[in-house]
Amino acid sequence: MAVGADFFPEMTAIEGVRIGTTCAGIKKPGRKDLVLFELSEQCRTAGVFTKNAFCAAPVTVAKLHLAEMSPRYLLINTGNANAGTGEQGMTDALACCTGVAQSTGTTLPQILPFSTGVIGEALPVHTIVDAIPAAYDALTTNGWDEAAEGIMTTDTRPKGASVSFDYEGATINVTGISKGSGMICPNMATMLAFVATDADVPQELLQEIISQASEKSFNRITVDGDTSTNDACVLVASGASAAPIVDKSNEGLYQAFSNAVTSVLQTLAHAIVRDGEGATKFVTVTVDGGQTADESLQVAYTIAHSPLIKTALFASDPNWGRILAAVGRAGLSDLDVNQINIYLDDICIVQSGGVAASYTEEQGQTVMNQEEILIRVELNRGSALETVWTTDLSHDYVSINADYRS
Repeated sequence: MAVGADFFPEMTAIEGVRIGTTCAGIKKPGRKDLVLFELSEQCRTAGVFTKNAFCAAPVTVAKLHLAEMSPRYLLINTGNANAGTGEQGMTDALACCTGVAQSTGTTLPQILPFSTGVIGEALPVHTIVDAIPAAYDALTTNGWDEAAEGIMTTDTRPKGASVSFDYEGATINVTGISKGSGMICPNMATMLAFVATDADVPQELLQEIISQASEKSFNRITVDGDTSTNDACVLVASGASAAPIVDKSNEGLYQAFSNAVTSVLQTLAHAIVRDGEGATKFVTVTVDGGQTADESLQVAYTIAHSPLIKTALFASDPNWGRILAAVGRAGLSDLDVNQINIYLDDICIVQSGGVAASYTEEQGQTVMNQEEILIRVELNRGSALETVWTTDLSHDYVSINADYRS
């Protein structure tokens, strides 16, 4: 179950990046579950990772290796998160990196490992290492589609996005995939996302752009309020485009490239929300008029995380009192409720702190019956505006997560 049409876009290949996907049999026989990215020597790579204190072993290894040198290969397995596995998890993550290094003639620090799946189970190292040659043999510049399937866990559909723009007669492409459905909450980026561009971008600027773009995309989505142990988002720049180097001194190119990266990340982030476990609604929560951005986000996330609001959304119940109550308990100091207006799409449901005189239950019901809903709050105490994207909470969410390990 997911919200919106099941559509996978045309993916533009990125020169300097090849991808191979294979079936290792990590959890289910015959399922695509191992992906290998090969990056040219000219590639630069930046990333953002989970801030969960119990970060998975592959996250720790990836961060260490990325700080040491530019990677040549990214190895992603599904079916097992290799998280909560202690020192053995580190040993296993490094063993998988060694397997790639030996198959490709590279060194250990040139490999970044990524894992997703069940927490607390030992990684089946031999199963993964034995399948690496098959992933290597499958390397192709057009491997984005299969890779999008190969990184899925509870996802019901693959997620991809690709954007191109021209600058001074040259084309710059940005292409990416992501996975995620449950255990989605900000404080990093997303579950897993891999984005590549043929733009030429200095390392420090590449890191800045992926951090900023993640803030506007993956750090603005929530399905269930849980932050994963394995979150990672990687941006690779191959420099193969004939366009000039992306630099802040060239404002036009810098803005165009930043916008393209942000657009791809937002599309991938929205796809994760639309595929939220058991989701039947795609909900945009916009809070305007906060004194600060943090204040607006505080209100937005209180709404987005409320089980009462999320279950009302699932039932298509225009129980607007739950939204009003969430705004009131968001913890804003000196909140003047008489200044607050709340809308469902364009329908004003709360005005000046109470039910809007023009509001009818029929109007609210019409909006709540939709698959896509906008909840908009006007605080009228400042100029900060922030938006968060979330889902409803359905019976299927409970079933999916109750049965996850079976």
